[in-house]
Amino acid sequence: MRRRLPSLNALRAFEAAARHMSYKAAAEELCVSQSAVSHQVKGLEDALGIALFVRRVRGLELTAAGRLYQPVLSVAFDGIAEGTARLLQGRSDGVLTLQVYSTFTMRWLLPRLSRFQESCPGFRVHLHTAQQDPQFAQADVDAAIIIGQPLQQGVHYQPLFDCELFPVCSPAYLVDHPELRTPADLAGQELLQVYPSPDDWPAWFRAHGLEVPPQPAGLRFESYDVALASAVRGIGVALGQQPYMERDLKAGTLVELFPGTRVPNPNRWLLACRAEMQTLPKFTSFSHWLLAEIAADESLAGLRCC
Repeated sequence: MRRRLPSLNALRAFEAAARHMSYKAAAEELCVSQSAVSHQVKGLEDALGIALFVRRVRGLELTAAGRLYQPVLSVAFDGIAEGTARLLQGRSDGVLTLQVYSTFTMRWLLPRLSRFQESCPGFRVHLHTAQQDPQFAQADVDAAIIIGQPLQQGVHYQPLFDCELFPVCSPAYLVDHPELRTPADLAGQELLQVYPSPDDWPAWFRAHGLEVPPQPAGLRFESYDVALASAVRGIGVALGQQPYMERDLKAGTLVELFPGTRVPNPNRWLLACRAEMQTLPKFTSFSHWLLAEIAADESLAGLRCC
């Protein structure tokens, strides 16, 4: 027999609002706007032909029908959440599949990852490198370290640290280009581009009140690691940002142009996972370890989010 089911989003909105007795609290839990929750609940009432709430000046009050409906839905959603958690745990209790950019992997994570295995021997991390951020609704990964904004619904985001953008080049390139004295002097230089991050150079130019060329001249690379390695070889000027730069700056293979002109990256580093993953031991263990490693990294002092 075909089931007659209202909209799942509308049911989630009503259940959350009824549990909190607040549209605002329900909106915060579901990561949507308060008006969206109100609209979904009104749509559910219209579809059922039954009032579920009495709207009063001081808040919400369940009708008799709402008091009957809410516990049924709560039990159903709790069952779905529990079944999902069991499915995920049963698939790989101790293995966290983590998507990371190749540059972050090579320049920051891999030199530290053995310490996670030593401190948490019951868990393992399987790394998947990619230049694009995962869409968790389709991606077969548990979590990801990204630089961006918390935009996806149903995803838990843990802020890690902020970062800055600043031009770097090899010492030899600087010797060959003594005209590089101010940000404006970058006009006409070989600017090394990272095509998955097309907004980084424009953000730096705009912050200094400089015109951004529609298509800045320069080579284009798939990752910051390749762009920075090319800058080391004297091919051009690259953008640096934390946490990629400590090794090259300390070794002197790259130098920072125009010290004191760093620009905050509009995006920040985040640890992201599906919302139902955030309480699983394999994720919480990795998250706690990652935050401790960030706190211990002196190059990130003043940039940490927590």
